[in-house]
Amino acid sequence: METQLDKSTNTVWHHATVSRKRREEKNKHKSVVLWFTGLSGAGKSTLAHAVEEQLFQYGFNTFVLDGDNIRHGLCGDLGFSDVDRRENIRRISETAKLMLEAGVITLTAFISPFRAERAMSRSLMPHGDFIEIHCYCPLSVCEQRDVKGLYKKARKGEIKDFTGISSPYEEPEKPELRLDTSALTLAESVQQVIALLRVRNILSASEISDAL
Repeated sequence: METQLDKSTNTVWHHATVSRKRREEKNKHKSVVLWFTGLSGAGKSTLAHAVEEQLFQYGFNTFVLDGDNIRHGLCGDLGFSDVDRRENIRRISETAKLMLEAGVITLTAFISPFRAERAMSRSLMPHGDFIEIHCYCPLSVCEQRDVKGLYKKARKGEIKDFTGISSPYEEPEKPELRLDTSALTLAESVQQVIALLRVRNILSASEISDAL
């Protein structure tokens, strides 16, 4: 059982002389957290990596926090119960917050099925620095894609608490961007994300042209 001594109580936040603003000036672009959410098979990771590739080609500093990759290390001790899912998102949110301060454009690709946890993630970031992108895709299409065979296992009861089958997915009510990944091509989805970043003045036309 956790005791008071187990908690990080005797700590003080250290304010670095190298600020986020200075890092952004050095990087020549603003930092932001792009939070891709959706069912398994909706194309979150594919889109996040494709957007990163485009931004990287522009010369921007980027990093993708991918659900499967994170489960190999930082969250390797967690299962898929509701409690563990919440802890998984909490850890990712804190990591993304640190990367925001580092001046990096951070892209996260997680099912993150619960609105409350996504709201918690948003609350950690300064206003406007958390962009929720809902990768919408009908469950039937996600099941058809099912490259990992997870839906089949879930239907057979071999995987418990599987989002969309035995555990709910709470769709975002007001995401900054909703993409129907069953109808749009990958290139079209990437361009919509890039366009949103320009509209929100995270990327400017001059920054992109200078990078080309």
